[in-house]
Amino acid sequence: MIRLENLSKTYHLNGQHKVVAQNINAAFPAQTSVALLGRNGAGKSSLLRMIAGTMTPDSGRVISAGSISWPVGFAGSFHQDLTGVQNVRFIGRIYGVDTDELIDSVRSFAGLGHHFNLPVRSYSSGMRSRLAFGVSMGIDFDTYLVDEVTSVGDAAFKAKSMQVFGERMQGRSAVVVSHSMEMIKSMCQHGAVIENGQLTYYEDIQTAIDHHLAIVRAAQATGVALS
Repeated sequence: MIRLENLSKTYHLNGQHKVVAQNINAAFPAQTSVALLGRNGAGKSSLLRMIAGTMTPDSGRVISAGSISWPVGFAGSFHQDLTGVQNVRFIGRIYGVDTDELIDSVRSFAGLGHHFNLPVRSYSSGMRSRLAFGVSMGIDFDTYLVDEVTSVGDAAFKAKSMQVFGERMQGRSAVVVSHSMEMIKSMCQHGAVIENGQLTYYEDIQTAIDHHLAIVRAAQATGVALS
């Protein structure tokens, strides 16, 4: 279970202010996959990072029962001068898992070949995504945060990613960001729509999608940037 209490966050840049969360209160149930929907810039990724603990809110707090992953597939935390193997071993030690087992799991999934033993700075964006997803799925969390995990990679990699993620999600929770409504419907039971710093929670995923699409249509009519 994840509970957001009076969560607020505003960005300040060049005299401009962008509110992405304004006194948000919501509860994400255990063993439930929740879609987080919203237009580009609405605050989806920021909210995920606050839930993960990698971004500090201006006010309010996130309360959780159980362990929460970093955003699945996020490759920004890798040390660029370490090899893939060295990065995986380091992360495994931080989370207290068997590092040899984790390395074997990532090697098998990511399919990086000899690149696994080369510095991450030499990787393409797709290779970083493979490494990041492999590490994410190799560690057992109670709740997984997912931010467009299948947006990078060929069709075979996407299919394998979805299969592995589906297996991992048995008895787990997730908060999922994706532009694919088909993926959302296949993965999530509940939905939450973020707009103008406000979060509306729905226990029916189709109702959440309908709300989101109505916002998109209104934005199209006025020429506002869309998700």
